[in-house]
Parts: sequence; C-alpha cells; structure tokens
Amino acid sequence: MATQALSGYFNSPWPCEDAGPARLQALQGVKGLNLQAQEKLQSTSRRTHLSTMTVLGATGEVFLLTHSVLGSHLGLPTSAQVTLIDPITLTTRAQSPRLAGGPMWPGGMAILGNGHVLVVYGRHAHLLNRQCVLLQSKQLPLHEPYNSFVVLANGLVVTKNISDKTPARLSVLHPDTLEPMASDMDCSEPSIARLSAHGNTVYVVGITSVVRYHWDEAQSCLVQDATWSYHYLKDAKQSYGWDMVLTAHDAWFMDNGAHTYLMSMLGAGKNKAPNRLHRVSLTDSSSHQHWEVSGVQGGAITNPPLVDEARQIVVAFDSANRHLRAWRITRNSPHDTQLVLQDLWHLRNFGAASHMLLFADTGELCVNDYQRFNEQVVILDIETGQEKSRITTGGLMQGVVFPSAGWQRDIYWSSMDRLTRLHIAPHD
Repeated sequence: MATQALSGYFNSPWPCEDAGPARLQALQGVKGLNLQAQEKLQSTSRRTHLSTMTVLGATGEVFLLTHSVLGSHLGLPTSAQVTLIDPITLTTRAQSPRLAGGPMWPGGMAILGNGHVLVVYGRHAHLLNRQCVLLQSKQLPLHEPYNSFVVLANGLVVTKNISDKTPARLSVLHPDTLEPMASDMDCSEPSIARLSAHGNTVYVVGITSVVRYHWDEAQSCLVQDATWSYHYLKDAKQSYGWDMVLTAHDAWFMDNGAHTYLMSMLGAGKNKAPNRLHRVSLTDSSSHQHWEVSGVQGGAITNPPLVDEARQIVVAFDSANRHLRAWRITRNSPHDTQLVLQDLWHLRNFGAASHMLLFADTGELCVNDYQRFNEQVVILDIETGQEKSRITTGGLMQGVVFPSAGWQRDIYWSSMDRLTRLHIAPHD
C-alpha cells in the first residue's frame, strides 16, 4: 500500500486515531472496501477489556490499545497496555507490560515518525518499540487523565489534561525522549475534547470557546493566536463541544457533549437543548455558523462529525436520539464568509456514536448503529445514505471510540468490550 506520510507520524495508512491530527477519519491514497453486490461483510472478534483503538505500523502490523477500569470509581489508579495482534486472527503476537496510568479516561496511541509507539494514558506518556518493549515513561504534570495527543509537523508531541473545572494545560514533549520542550501552557478555560492540529498549530475546543496555539520556533513555545477564537456557547443553552475536524478552510465540531454514558449514548443527554453542528473559518474566526443536527430536545454526542472534502459532504449525528444526517456543503468561493448546507440524507432511529471512518476513494462511510445490547457496524454510501452492508459485532456496549482501516479491505472496530475485524466475504 502506497501512502503519503503525515509529518511527525510513521508512514502507514492509519498511524494514529482518526488517521491524522486533523481528525478527518479518512483513508486517503489507498483503495477502499469497494463492496460489490455479490459481497458482504463477515467478522472475526475477540473479547477485550476496554479497547480504545487500533493503529497500523509497518505492513501487517496492527497495534491495539486497551486499559483497565477496576477501582477507578474508588479513585484507584488504572493502567494501559499495548498489544501487537495478528492482522487476520486478532491473536496476540507481542504485548507490553502494564503501563502506569492514573485517573481513568480512554487515552491515545500513535506510531511516530521515529518508528516508535507512543501512548498517553492517565497522567503518563510511554514510548515503546514496535515489539511492545517499553523504552521510556514520563509522568505528566497534573493528577488528571490526559486526553491523548497530537504530533506537530515539526515532530513535537502536544498533550493536555481533560478538565471540566480548571483551565486545561498543554504540555509539549520531545518524541524521542518524552522530555518537555517548553514550559506548560495554561489555556483560558477547561477543555473536555481531544486536541486537533494543522502543521505546527494546535486547536483546542474549550467548554465555551475554541482557540488555537502556534508553535513559535524562535521562542520555543506555544503562543496563543490572539486573532482567532469562537465563543460557540455565547447566549446558547447547549453544553460543551467535542473533538474538532480541520479541513482546508474550516473547523467543524458538535456541541451538547455532556452525557451520562455507561453502556450506551441512548437517551444519555444531560442538556434539554438539541445538539448542534458548528463551522468556523480557519482564516477569519468571525465567520462562523451552526445548525441543529436533529432538532430534538436532549441531543448529545461524544465525538466529532465527519467531512468528506472531495465530495463536500458533512455528516453529523445525535447519539442520544438516534439520528444520523448528511448535508452537501456549497459556497461561492473558498473565502466566502458564509456557506450553505443542503440536506442530502437523514437516517432516523440510527444509533451512531463512535468516531467514523471514510474510504475516500469509494465514498464508503463506516458507522455504528446501536440498539440496546446489540452493536452493529454499517457501511453506507456517503452520497446517498444507502446501506451497502451491515453486520453485528457481538458487542454489548455502544462504541464511542476509534475504528481504523486494515491492510486487506478490512476494518478494525473497537467497542470497549470487544475488538472486531470486518472483512469481505463473497455470497455463497
């Protein structure tokens, strides 16, 4: 498979969560599933203890990140583990020791440009080789769970704590040593969402506003961009936003992120207002818009929308009320201060909650559809919303974490209590 390497990341089709720090959730430059009429999905699965994601290293390498939860409700520390799995059978090929963590929250993993595996979980960062041997560990400054990380184009790693009461804090680490490369930067407010990045710029979704920080090479530190911010909850009843998707011209995210997820997102919204999709221009933050996703009270999400840049389609969802919806993006020029979303398709009673996956060349969208104690994964045509294939994963919990593409027209689906490989089987 030929791919174009992301700066700072290993050259593989899916080296990190969402396939890159812009969180486009799209497999680019390689062939998609391209499901034909005579083909269907079949599955191979293994039980897991809180799987978060898979990422791809060198050809045939698939790494799984899991974490513990026992005792977390009592304030006891939890740990993480990295497993190199067989790409077909999902059996273990190599496994790391238990990695020190701390307060529980699903962490993050990526294969770096130096060829090593980086994990941020709890209040620790860990560097491993691709045989899952631990090389370095670093305790992070705050006794809070850190919410994964992004790698800048210059190779530096930026991570932050997940915080709903005190200002979030950005830490910049060296990818080879995990040593700090700058003094920590306190944000202006708490932040729940994961970071996103373009080049050497980091984007932060705070609990009321979005801001960004540029890496200043001369000062060797992150500097907030005083000209760019968007107060998305100004005069609004919704709750905080989740992860941000960065396209060539805009940033996209959804709000009403407060929820009571335990087994699923169904009916889990904590706010009576409908959840909304937001857009803000990357060149002029005064150019911003929002749209209600379903218009139903009590909407809630815990993840980002998906934007198909080639087809100019945005897909958003309301997990609490089971809506999945797509719009066509239209604009007169790339620099229009306002754009128009035209309804494309709308699937009701569709339980999407996880990060999504797009095969960019074929326009195949991979999403989950959950009913109580029954998670299914569905392949849709992103242009029409037409269902191409559907399969039950066997997972009892609704996935809210990270799928990845595989090496052989396949998908790895993480859903907390199970990892499932979805692959192509011809009809009998």
